[in-house]
Amino acid sequence: MGEFSDKPARPTGSGAAWPHDPTLWPYAATRFAMDALFWWAGQGSDQAVSPDAPPLPWTTPNKIVLELPTMRLRDFSRGPPGRPRLICGPFALHSTMIADFAEGHSIIARLLEGGLDRIYLTDWRSASPDMRFLGIDHYLADLNVAIDEIGPPVDLIGLCQGGWLSLLYAARFPEKVRRLVLAGTPVDASVDSGLARLVRSAPQAAFEGIVESGGGIVRGEHILRFWSRASDTETVLQRSLSPDADRELLARYQRWHDETVDLPGTYYLQVVHWIYRENRIANGTFVALGRAVSPGDVKIPVFLLAGSDDEIVPAPQAMATAARLGTPAADVECAVVPSSHLGLYLGSRTLATAWPRIAHWLQAERAVPVAARL
Repeated sequence: MGEFSDKPARPTGSGAAWPHDPTLWPYAATRFAMDALFWWAGQGSDQAVSPDAPPLPWTTPNKIVLELPTMRLRDFSRGPPGRPRLICGPFALHSTMIADFAEGHSIIARLLEGGLDRIYLTDWRSASPDMRFLGIDHYLADLNVAIDEIGPPVDLIGLCQGGWLSLLYAARFPEKVRRLVLAGTPVDASVDSGLARLVRSAPQAAFEGIVESGGGIVRGEHILRFWSRASDTETVLQRSLSPDADRELLARYQRWHDETVDLPGTYYLQVVHWIYRENRIANGTFVALGRAVSPGDVKIPVFLLAGSDDEIVPAPQAMATAARLGTPAADVECAVVPSSHLGLYLGSRTLATAWPRIAHWLQAERAVPVAARL
């Protein structure tokens, strides 16, 4: 994913001039924003992965136990059956392999080592043209089918954008979720962040233009243009890297970063408008599968994980969710760790400290106090 940039370079060759008449400034701002977005969409990826390249192998053995229109449900379970835990991966830009990236950099491996023996993952499908009209409700509905297949109640672990989907699900089906983990999750768009500023500053027509330019699909390779590759891979992976000894790991990271997923246009525009512009989740006005839901409907124990150096979901935004929940304060755990956004999921230090504590917290029958800062 890399570091977020809300200061895009101006497209070249425009020749457009800023109008002298102040009454025309709003229209000029819209035109410049749309030009910039269309310019990015028209650029080919410098890091394109060959379509003939074999898929990256998973780090932890698993099997597909259910195929749905939006996802493949992967089962990473080991040993005798226990309480089910479902990781709801992000569906935004990169694949859900972020939860099982590499040896020493796998959330799933850490949770298994922490004693959780039944772990599942929503492996979201990259959108094809026939998926262009799928919206958030379609993803909630398939998540519901997956959880029924696993057997509720489950412990739900949401990563980034998968976090707000998990929160919506827990509010919509409270009897089906026992505990909820939200890691690097944006919920309250009123709390300042680079991503929220970008969405607010660009006109809705610009986002609609991105969808139209892709024939109803938002191409991940185009959205990647809004992100600069993390300049310091060592910061993301939280370890010293040798070009020779870690050549395979570095190549794997570059490949994973450049293999983006495509999004249905309807889903994308709903996320932009409903979540980031209108802040419906935080305001309690989001309608999920026909019913208005609010974070206040969530009364189960919740663990909030944030990175102190998160450039996508700043810690204040991730922690602001606590005040919106209906969960008693004693059952809300808040941990802020020294990490970037991707470091929350890929960083060896965070995986060695924060995620074993989350595993311990998930196994408890009652909330177990965890230091506010790990």
